[in-house]
Amino acid sequence: MTVTAIGLMSGTSMDGVDVALIETDGEGQIRLGGVSAFPYAEADRALLRRALADAATLGDQRARPGSLVEAEAMITDRHVAAVKRFLEIQHLEPADITVIGFHGQTVLHRPQSGLTVQIGDGPALAQTLGIDVVHDFRAADVAQGGQGAPLVPVFHSALAAAAGFEKPVVVINIGGVSNITFCAPGNTPIACDAGPGNALIDDLMLSRTGEAMDRNGAAAAEGDIDEKILEELLDHPFFALPAPKSLDRNAFSAAPVADLSTNDAAATLTAFTAAAIARAIALMPQRPELAVVCGGGARNATLMRELARRLPCKVATAETLGWSIDAMEAQAFAYMAVRSLKNLAITFPTTTGVAAPLAGGEIARAATGH
Repeated sequence: MTVTAIGLMSGTSMDGVDVALIETDGEGQIRLGGVSAFPYAEADRALLRRALADAATLGDQRARPGSLVEAEAMITDRHVAAVKRFLEIQHLEPADITVIGFHGQTVLHRPQSGLTVQIGDGPALAQTLGIDVVHDFRAADVAQGGQGAPLVPVFHSALAAAAGFEKPVVVINIGGVSNITFCAPGNTPIACDAGPGNALIDDLMLSRTGEAMDRNGAAAAEGDIDEKILEELLDHPFFALPAPKSLDRNAFSAAPVADLSTNDAAATLTAFTAAAIARAIALMPQRPELAVVCGGGARNATLMRELARRLPCKVATAETLGWSIDAMEAQAFAYMAVRSLKNLAITFPTTTGVAAPLAGGEIARAATGH
């Protein structure tokens, strides 16, 4: 039986709240519904950047030093407002929704230390909205020795199966961090974080120009790739690790491009993201027939050209398959919330390195219940 679920995602690019509606049984039946995006104000993003800095020394998942208390309250408030507005847009009532999948905002992800921290108050969200909420999706996996990321592969695999692909495909999600999912018919997905996504490029543009991103890859398109620096960036020990593997938004530094012009630095960092994805795909058991790109990086024309140049297969955006570029992760958390209600696995040995397939997420019941 299918139920109606909402998924919420605030990614490492810190651009806002994505909201998505799906109908699903948490297994093979998926019907994609409406999606909306609610951008953060610049003050919100500035607060999140302070929270990231304050989280750098965290040793306790529940601790909220410095600006983290304020940031957690802001994240919760923005998600409440986003859901309320989304329900208005979709002409729905809270009683129409079975569950919300709430990822929260990652401020620290160090699975090697057994620590992953997403801020946002799931129980408060449930009580305020009157809808059951599944939250804290990553902690159980990390506690069992998994990487806690990527989580979306279970949804990528379901979409690929529903699309009827007869040969392997890879789904590439490019947010602040990039990750890939290798989907072969009849097999459990294989996945890993690939390396930097938009984070280094976004940080470069913010510091150099005050702009939040390199929109459409315009700066990178005007620059030249410094091949020597690119090789230096690719010498990071992360790339020698086997899949599955994951990393933090701040695992890589843009320091090597500090002396380049803005355009050349953007071109080099864009090539770095594409080359890192190519290296991750090379770890997969077969060459895929198609690479499907979603996330903010799919809107970057220069990055898409770099991927087409470096990957061993055809490259297409998610929209060409009727999937969402921007709301894929939000849809995934709606899907995973339903799986959590049914105690179905969301992580696997081949996606996060956890020892056995594992259900995840904490369920916060609304006062009214369902």
